[in-house]
Amino acid sequence: MPKLSIRRRLIASVFATQLILTVALVALATYFTRGQLRAAFDAALHGRAMSVAALIRYSEEGNHELIFDKDLSPPSLDRHHPDFYQIVDESGHVIGASSNWPGNLPGPSKPGRQYWDVTVDGVHYRTVRLNRLPVLDREGPDTKSNATITVIYAAPTDEFREDLWHAAILTLAGSLLLLAIATVVVAWAIRQGLSPLATLAVSAGKVSASDWNLNLSEDATATEELAPLTGAMETMLATLYRAFSSQQEFLANAAHELKTPVAILKSTLQSMVQVPRTVDEYRARIEIALEDVARIEKLIHSMLRLARAEQSAAGQHRQDLIPVDLAVSCEQSADRLGAFAAAGGVRIEVQTENRPTIKADPEDLELIWNNLLENAIRYSPKSSRVLVTVSEQDHNVQVTVQDWGAGIAESELAHIFDRFHRADASRTRETGGYGLGLAVTKAMVHAYGGTIVVDSHLGEGTVMTVRLPLKS
Repeated sequence: MPKLSIRRRLIASVFATQLILTVALVALATYFTRGQLRAAFDAALHGRAMSVAALIRYSEEGNHELIFDKDLSPPSLDRHHPDFYQIVDESGHVIGASSNWPGNLPGPSKPGRQYWDVTVDGVHYRTVRLNRLPVLDREGPDTKSNATITVIYAAPTDEFREDLWHAAILTLAGSLLLLAIATVVVAWAIRQGLSPLATLAVSAGKVSASDWNLNLSEDATATEELAPLTGAMETMLATLYRAFSSQQEFLANAAHELKTPVAILKSTLQSMVQVPRTVDEYRARIEIALEDVARIEKLIHSMLRLARAEQSAAGQHRQDLIPVDLAVSCEQSADRLGAFAAAGGVRIEVQTENRPTIKADPEDLELIWNNLLENAIRYSPKSSRVLVTVSEQDHNVQVTVQDWGAGIAESELAHIFDRFHRADASRTRETGGYGLGLAVTKAMVHAYGGTIVVDSHLGEGTVMTVRLPLKS
């Protein structure tokens, strides 16, 4: 598919607009010029008709006869086609006429019009009729001093048409010249106006994994129309940088977390083959190795669950969701962790105000509640309790897990959902896990369109609140 050029499209749009304006300008100018030339032509035609009327005089014999001095008639306006005219008196008697007067001159299309156009022998004429003109000769008999005449005068319009055509051609040529100049100026202006976009593209092309700065030029930052784009690009790059850094940190932490149990497992296996041992010694060391393998398996399983949850949060819809009763799901998790809680002297209580249901994967919900309950149990003192509350509020399901343990320091609250983060650095992997539980929990909650909020105070305990939309 051919690429579209914004610059060409803008120039084409401006050119089309200017062309339309040029055509309109030429049409209006031609129409106006035609009106002006016709008015001048009609004025000249009226003057020539009046000059012909002035050649009518009374006969010197005193018989009241009107005479036309044809020899004094004005020359034609057109050198190729002569004018023609006719003068008649009040009774319709022809007093005088040109030698080329047509016998059947067509009249105006509308009666009463003074000027009209006719075509005689293929030649276009403009005709004027002057009615009831007084005879200008005052030397005749007094009884006829109020006699009137009618003059019909026609002149060819070929030169008028040529003048109009020349005016239209000059107007068109001038307009096209201005159009060309305007197009060149607009093309230059558009090119200059789009140059900040080109420099922005160059700056964006220089972004790499080693340099995440956009490095905007002054033109790009000073262009008002590019402000939303540059802002969106900077936000996008910042988001990508955080994701890239988080991925790098995740890989580094995962490698570090896997390194220790793998090293321990390797050391255990090496010690088994270096010195001959009894069956019981081999069995004991194999059991230790199996424990290390189990820890590695648990870590890998948590990493896979985290990746799966993040894929779901990114919009990859799953088709294996079924209706799940959240109250039942929380009660089942509490039962599974009952022995673990009892070993630490902690009891779990589940309170349900109603029994809301959402579409979810039961294993996902079980992992969420297990992670929250395990953390609450670990950080709860003996002879205390962990309270789980299930309720429905504003088209959302709310599950809270509350403990009355040592609480979390304010400086740690912003990091408790980070991967491989442990609030208590003194805890080992055997007692405190790998620091992926809450990260997996948050990713899964977000995958279902929900939120998780923590509220904790030192010496008072911690409350984890999970809200899931019912439409899930």
